[in-house]
Amino acid sequence: MAAPMGWVPVLLLQCRGWRFLRRAGAKLRDAEVRFNSTEAAAAALSEPQVPDKEVATDSTISHRKKTFSEVLAERQEEAQRTVLINCPSSINEKKMLKFLSSHGNIKNHFFYETCGTYAVIEFSEKGSIASLQNATGIPEFVEECPVPFKSRIFTLTPKDLRSQASALRSISCHKQTPIPDGELVKKLCSADSKTGPFKIEYQTKRVPSQRIATQRILYVIGEFIDNFGPGCVNVQKILNARCPLVRFAHQPSGLQCDLTANNRIAMRSSELLYIYGNLDPRVKALVFGVRCWARAHNITSSIPGSWITNFSLTMMVLFFLQKRNPPIVPTLDQLKALADTEDKHVIEGFDCTFVSDLNKIKPTRNTETLDDLLADLFEFFGNFAFNKYSLNIRKGKEQNKPEASSLHIQNPFEQNLNISKNVNVKQLEKFVALARESAWLLQQAGKDPSSSHSQPWGLAALLSSSVTNARRGTQQKGKTSERIRGLLDSLKISDIIQKRSFGTQVR
Repeated sequence: MAAPMGWVPVLLLQCRGWRFLRRAGAKLRDAEVRFNSTEAAAAALSEPQVPDKEVATDSTISHRKKTFSEVLAERQEEAQRTVLINCPSSINEKKMLKFLSSHGNIKNHFFYETCGTYAVIEFSEKGSIASLQNATGIPEFVEECPVPFKSRIFTLTPKDLRSQASALRSISCHKQTPIPDGELVKKLCSADSKTGPFKIEYQTKRVPSQRIATQRILYVIGEFIDNFGPGCVNVQKILNARCPLVRFAHQPSGLQCDLTANNRIAMRSSELLYIYGNLDPRVKALVFGVRCWARAHNITSSIPGSWITNFSLTMMVLFFLQKRNPPIVPTLDQLKALADTEDKHVIEGFDCTFVSDLNKIKPTRNTETLDDLLADLFEFFGNFAFNKYSLNIRKGKEQNKPEASSLHIQNPFEQNLNISKNVNVKQLEKFVALARESAWLLQQAGKDPSSSHSQPWGLAALLSSSVTNARRGTQQKGKTSERIRGLLDSLKISDIIQKRSFGTQVR
């Protein structure tokens, strides 16, 4: 008896469901006639009514009812052509529909009230949605910051022509300055003739500041990468840093990735390193060699801490190459002097200008070999007065340290910052000691190694697990060779992957 009784609620729900669908269909036809602004409504008014059983539909033509999956596919396709717009309660519906029709033909629409007035607009083509989105801006608030989010939910407000006129007058009085690309695109979108008398914006959540918006966005992205990113491991959400970021490792490629938001200065830094890396083939080779050496001796680490970073090592190598006679790479100020108008970038008050055309930079007359450069680099930093001086690639010379820190390397763009502030005395002393030992080993590289086959020598000794042990003659030739082979293979892979983005891995 339990089974038949169990069907009663289901039958009741089915009956009620059919009645609901019939009533909804009737209301939709009434709405189409009432608003009289769509093709469907016009057809309903102009064509004679046909009894339901004679209406030609897909189901009557095919002599079967549509499956659930077919209906679902239809509704999904309709949804992709539909937007939801929050509009003022006193909106002129005809004027609004005329404005929206500039983006494409409107197939269906209806208004409803719930916590405000909303309009559901269904376009005939998906391209109309893209057109509307291109003409839609991110809202601006006086004391709050919007969380950027683009969707098919919009807010429509009438334009205040008087405030626009006053804004135009005030703008004309300002000093004419270049407009950043992003702002220019935004202004051009707002100047589109399709905007008409209305201002349309995306609906967004509000937060107290841009920093909080960035932190929340990166938190969500970090969760997504951690849970769904194939091959992405060791995800760290470093949201309280000066520049919030998400750090993770991509196992398939072996890359360490830092993901930030709205960090345009980092993009300029990547471009600068790309330029330096393509000025002379010795630059990349020396940078990767020093990075490999530092990784072999645990001078750098993938874990945040007091270690020297790869970015700091890269800046040190560039500084050393600027100090050669003649210099191998120019200073940042020299690159700035070659810049044209289109190369000028001032980001958040910081001058990030430098030439982008490599053909404008004269090649160096320096002909030193990589062997000599590597040996001199270790000797240079093994005897550098880190306790007194700071490294500055903008000027290409040392300068007095502006603060009491173990290692001071000036940020090339944000010149008030020290990119190596995290390094402590112990790590700096380790770097200096290993640099001196490495310089000594390279000086011995020219000697005949035939009398000592049991221990690595020259470059092989530099990449062994301990330079000191190499000098003392440790019997670990097999392990050392294996380690060197792995590190060199890693460098080859990194060089292939990073051909066009030299030095973008900042750890």
